[in-house]
Amino acid sequence: MQHPDRRRFLELSAAGLGAAGLSGTLPSAAAAAAPASPFKPEPGASIQLLRWTGFVKNDDVIWAEHTKNFTAQTGVKVEIQELNWPDVTPKAALAAQVGSGPDIVMGWNDDPFIYPDKLLDMSDLAEYMGKTHGGFYDTARAYCYDPDVKRWVALPVGVTGNAVVYRQSWMHQAGFETFPKDFPGFLKLAQGLKKIDHPCGFSLGHAVGDANSWTHLVLWGFGGRQTNPDNSIAINSPETANALEYASELYESMIPGVSGWLDPSNNQAFLAGQCSMTMNGISIWYVAKDQFPAMAPDIYHALPPAGPSKQHSIMNNFTSAYIFKYSKYPQAAKEYLRYMLDEAQAAPWVTGMRGYVTLALKGYAELPIWTSDPKITPYRDSMEVTRFDGYSGRPGRAPAQALTEFVIVDMFADVAVNKMTTKDAMRKAESRLMTIYKHT
Repeated sequence: MQHPDRRRFLELSAAGLGAAGLSGTLPSAAAAAAPASPFKPEPGASIQLLRWTGFVKNDDVIWAEHTKNFTAQTGVKVEIQELNWPDVTPKAALAAQVGSGPDIVMGWNDDPFIYPDKLLDMSDLAEYMGKTHGGFYDTARAYCYDPDVKRWVALPVGVTGNAVVYRQSWMHQAGFETFPKDFPGFLKLAQGLKKIDHPCGFSLGHAVGDANSWTHLVLWGFGGRQTNPDNSIAINSPETANALEYASELYESMIPGVSGWLDPSNNQAFLAGQCSMTMNGISIWYVAKDQFPAMAPDIYHALPPAGPSKQHSIMNNFTSAYIFKYSKYPQAAKEYLRYMLDEAQAAPWVTGMRGYVTLALKGYAELPIWTSDPKITPYRDSMEVTRFDGYSGRPGRAPAQALTEFVIVDMFADVAVNKMTTKDAMRKAESRLMTIYKHT
């Protein structure tokens, strides 16, 4: 298979980027010419992809352009269906149940562990991609290799990385010259921003990415955990109580309404000037550069501060691609995924998104886009600091259901918003988790 001309894609995907971010070339061994693909599409193949809708325009544009070129080169027709983030998981679950629907799904977190018996063995593709592009991060393997069935059930794609997004001028007005490095300093900054009428905002609603991200950050930052390594429930602990008390204090400095925020909500509030600090992907700054040029220079990003546990452990929304066994064209589906995550396509895709997705293959951490602007660099490490949900147990059907039901987010909301005691909130979460882990 011949790669499409890279210059054309870089010109398309790097619109608005500085010259330092235009190169899609990997300087490492991962850039070496890949061997001929072992995946040969079936004659007359056509496939359907179900994926989530991107929050940045170039995601969809470049992905669609690469798909068209894949079809031109292979003759394989590809139909793409995009859904809002929360809608992908139930749509994929329905397809698994009825045995009909999309061939490929780009889903979230533990989704493949819910129905591994319905999924194609992805070991050959995952091992090929790992060898070709520098290997996968540990969390990527945890999410996509099922130790119960002893095979890769999905191909890791990456994370929509999260960092703290803040207005620098307002941070300075609140009395901070630099971004805080620990939880106490972070809380003081939030309180200072509230005093100058520029409150922060972190979702406590059922936001797939945003709410899970910061609540797990705080939980893990205090040393709390959902389960022990043997998957016994460990949520009811002094560490969790400390995390809930901290979040309750932080909530007092937030903009009203965060209990109902979904994933787009903090983007909208921040760009409207109503919110001074939040936790989000690079999409806020991305949109500001194109649509709010006066605001963009004042938007900065930072890796979240470390908690008492001294670990930077973030719940970034992880996405992987898996193929259903009912697919009539499994080789075509595998070749499509190989093609889309090969350097000639993946490099301009990530570059054009300004780093909105941090890929699970280690070789792509060397893309020039990550150092083209210091505001982009924090997202380079998103995959490396990502911890899987259900920590410190292991991914699987139970943590997948717990995440889908927002057990951890609801526990934080019960204390911060509903004013439940930490003991009662932990007991409620503990009961929900015990039910889930017992019956899955």
